[in-house]
Amino acid sequence: MELRILRYFLAVAQEKNITRAAEKLLVSQPTLSKQLSDFEKELGTKLFIRGHRQITLTSEGVYLKSKAEEIISLADKTSLNIKNDQIISGDLTIGAGESIGMKRIIDIMGNINQDYPDVKIHLISGMADEMETLLNQGNLDFAVFMGERDLNEYNYLQMPKTDEWGLIMRKDSLLADNDFISPKDLLGKPLLISAQEISKSRFKNWWGNLGSKMNIMGTFTLVFNAELLVENGNAYMMSFNHLIDKTHQDKLTFRPLNPPMIEPITVVWKKNTVLSKVAQLFVKRLQASLHNEDFK
Repeated sequence: MELRILRYFLAVAQEKNITRAAEKLLVSQPTLSKQLSDFEKELGTKLFIRGHRQITLTSEGVYLKSKAEEIISLADKTSLNIKNDQIISGDLTIGAGESIGMKRIIDIMGNINQDYPDVKIHLISGMADEMETLLNQGNLDFAVFMGERDLNEYNYLQMPKTDEWGLIMRKDSLLADNDFISPKDLLGKPLLISAQEISKSRFKNWWGNLGSKMNIMGTFTLVFNAELLVENGNAYMMSFNHLIDKTHQDKLTFRPLNPPMIEPITVVWKKNTVLSKVAQLFVKRLQASLHNEDFK
């Protein structure tokens, strides 16, 4: 089934007349008639009902017309992309935890998808250790790390935004009257802390010699689910700022820690790896956004 014959078939289906179709295609009428007759023999079915005044399609012809239009459209688009060296398609996969810093990254991914609809975007959520493993295994194009990590094995771009640690609590909590939360404020309070931060003893230095007196009632991986416990009045949650879900904003509030704890946000990808064209485009646009003061 040649593209040329499909174009002949579509021209006749659109014009409903062999003579007009032949003129449009710049071929002779006998040549066009023979090509279509041979095509019907190749498929083993009739595609046209040849009337005195016009040609109509059989049910098989109607089916072929819908498929031929798709095939020709894809072929034309592919040819154009190759000629223009703009073949941007495939998958763009990014793994990250929960952070306000993801907004810039999500915006860029969305813009790429708008400009190149053939690109499929995939967001994988999880803790940094999980994302690093997936990145090293080749299951991610990029990982986003919140916090200090060894980056010697990676190419990376540092984001201008940072994450600020604090306490999420009910608005009617006594601690909500504080401007900041100190370690001694947390004594006796039931705390929820990220499982990853517990494993890395992230707050060890912050709460100092009060660490052994902290009441860590449990851990979490997803902020949304943990906020349900906080909303019910059963816990306080150590978390980044700007992560209170809209459905919880009427009841919950955030207060930063004192001394403050600030984490960098870094987009990383493997060294010595050839990036796909869509991944290259992502890096290019991310770099451009870092030099654009208007980019939020």
